[in-house]
Amino acid sequence: MESIHITDTTLRDGEQTPGVSFSDREKMIIARMLDRFGVREIECGIPAMGPDERNVITNMVQLGLGARLITWNRAVASDIEASIRCGIDAVAISIPVSDFHIWNKLLKSRDWVLRTMEKAVAFAKSKGTYVCAGAEDASRADPRFLARFAEVVEACGADRLRFSDTLGQLDPFRVYEHISALKSRTNLPIEIHAHNDFGLATANTLAGIHAGADFVSTTVLGLGERAGNAALEEVAMALDRLYGVDTHLRFTFLPALCRFVSRASGRSISPGKPVVGDKIFSHESEIHAAAVIKNPDNYEPYPPEKVGLKRRIALGKHSGRRAVSYRLRRLGIGGCHDLSELVRKVRRFSVLAKRELSDADLTELCETGAFLNY
Repeated sequence: MESIHITDTTLRDGEQTPGVSFSDREKMIIARMLDRFGVREIECGIPAMGPDERNVITNMVQLGLGARLITWNRAVASDIEASIRCGIDAVAISIPVSDFHIWNKLLKSRDWVLRTMEKAVAFAKSKGTYVCAGAEDASRADPRFLARFAEVVEACGADRLRFSDTLGQLDPFRVYEHISALKSRTNLPIEIHAHNDFGLATANTLAGIHAGADFVSTTVLGLGERAGNAALEEVAMALDRLYGVDTHLRFTFLPALCRFVSRASGRSISPGKPVVGDKIFSHESEIHAAAVIKNPDNYEPYPPEKVGLKRRIALGKHSGRRAVSYRLRRLGIGGCHDLSELVRKVRRFSVLAKRELSDADLTELCETGAFLNY
């Protein structure tokens, strides 16, 4: 787990979220922000979509980012040629590997898939490109065929293999089994591309890493088809804090990246969103608040400053004397109040207003003893 590579696909799979459409300007900004955050590979689009997509990808190439740009392609020469004309030198070539997709989507055979992928990878390598061989719907594939697929693309010169849990139907235990089995059959680095249909994308991504995956596929805020993909912010923080992996990421820049993608995608960030939610370092219940006032490590897994956030002692239905006293001190309000009565009023206010108290609310309660702002 010493060297894990994040490949972010916000600009490809993330934009495939129903209703999400980034402008060219937004794509350029997101690419720059991902690069500034420290992501080393950005899956930036699909050149075969048409001239508009090719134009923005070409412009991204000209930005001179530190991150490698990689494009998504079908296993056809025309797609790969379109990518190369954009100035791209790394391509992801994807093809279904499950029998269900092969028979019901492609209307082809396993042999056809192997022959087609063999030609596509060989063609891309003949052009001097880096190749990620994508196994779509790998989680539903016959393991023996998937192993054969890996052998074929490795023999053709592919640089890595993408294992896609396309329907997000695996759990962490099965991901571990799948990736471990693949590692025993190929020397290729393996990328785990997890979808979030059962809310397991981040957990499945981490399980893939434990099994030996070298690359992880993410999107900002977990955007993506249907329920989305593994969230960049969650995977990155887990690598950093849970596993001690030196990701070289600039975490204080993460909130700005997430806020921009949120605005550009029209998808709001929940206050309780792991890692970047506005209120994930807010403490209300008296037991928690009192402990955090003594030592934040009691109930905080990492300092809020790491991701550009601030700690808050919130006042609400579950607050007690210590939390109220703390907020009074922060406001410079003396201790001449009946604290027990003030706590009762704080709790009552929160119940009636259905929210926590602001500094103005608390000041008003202290000065008038009434709920004038409600």
